[in-house]
Amino acid sequence: MKKLVVNGGKKLKGTVTISGAKNSAVALIPAAILADSPVVLEGVPDIQDVHSLKEILEIMGVQVTFENNRMVIDPTNMVSIPMPSGKINSLRASYYFMGALLGKFGEAVVGLPGGCYLGPRPIDLHVKGFESLGATVKTEHGATYLDSPNGLKGTRIYMDMVSIGATINVMLAAVKAEGRTVIENAAREPEIIDVATLLNNMGAKIRGAGTNEIRIDGVKELKGCRHSMIPDRIEAGTYLSLAAAYGDGVVVQNVIHEHLESFISKLEEMGVPMTITEDSIIVEPTNDLKPINVTTVPYPGFATDLQQPLTPLLLRANGQSMVTDTIYEARVNHIPELARMGADATVEGKMIVINGHNDIKLSGTEVTASDLRAGACLVIAGIMADGTTKISNVENILRGYDNIIEKLTGLGADIYMEEDIDKEG
Repeated sequence: MKKLVVNGGKKLKGTVTISGAKNSAVALIPAAILADSPVVLEGVPDIQDVHSLKEILEIMGVQVTFENNRMVIDPTNMVSIPMPSGKINSLRASYYFMGALLGKFGEAVVGLPGGCYLGPRPIDLHVKGFESLGATVKTEHGATYLDSPNGLKGTRIYMDMVSIGATINVMLAAVKAEGRTVIENAAREPEIIDVATLLNNMGAKIRGAGTNEIRIDGVKELKGCRHSMIPDRIEAGTYLSLAAAYGDGVVVQNVIHEHLESFISKLEEMGVPMTITEDSIIVEPTNDLKPINVTTVPYPGFATDLQQPLTPLLLRANGQSMVTDTIYEARVNHIPELARMGADATVEGKMIVINGHNDIKLSGTEVTASDLRAGACLVIAGIMADGTTKISNVENILRGYDNIIEKLTGLGADIYMEEDIDKEG
């Protein structure tokens, strides 16, 4: 077992460059198999989820090379075989292979997805979409079996609730379906536009991505192409929160600030001094932060993935802040860990209540990263704290943050990985 060790109390200064978007990468990589020739993806983050996807592709006969954030995917000799449940269980976004394999082969067997546990996250909407297109779907023995013996037919699909995963999955299945598919009440996240851009570059006919209605006219074949993915807005928000909480002048570069408007507006409401340029945000230090209330909602509202990285910054605001997560109510496991470090933070019903103060004193201790974004929260808290913080379940952090140790070290943090030696061995 590894632990992330943070020796806190060192103000951060300098420049950090944001990597490609994790939530794009985990959809773009499965999408690439729909092509009949090689696809080149630029700006791919070097994270564990990407390596898991690469291994899954290789098992299915796809040739993959990945170096210097550039991935080449050649599905020419790909075969349709049941997906290995071991790798599937390690990441949530494995479900994108359902739509991609259904679109490519008309069939798929995919192990049930894993990833961070944030409460119930059923794939009912995905199944409803596939069935509307003409597929049969059944789940047994821990796997989902999809088949379309009569081919997929375009249709009108209304999403009962806004879902990024279901929107992308239906897009992947529909691009080669016969006729037109219309997805109503579609999710609008930038990552959906990114996937649609890749598919259109491959020869798909998708219109309306980024709005609540996406129209897809099916095509018979898709070809390889080159695609550069968008920067990670969640990673950017994480470093912005860190810079505001414990920075002494930090430049966060490779940012599309339009993707972070709701988050940036909350930082401005707190009084965080920022200079926003075309592709970077400069965060200056301040000792006068105001408390705020945050409610997470689907894009373009405040992202659920950013409420945990924001929490340590709220500890430095002078007064009481409240956070309500309407997407994942169970996304509160970081709060008991922060309390162990000395934070005045509690969960009251469905709300997180944080009593902050500019001179907050956190103490380093042993904490656990229950999920990816909780891990990011604890890294920030560890940097703010006096003494040493040791974070276990570090694999959750490495799933989604590219070169986090190197990036933080470059800003002046004292952080490193430690092997947890079994004392009995």
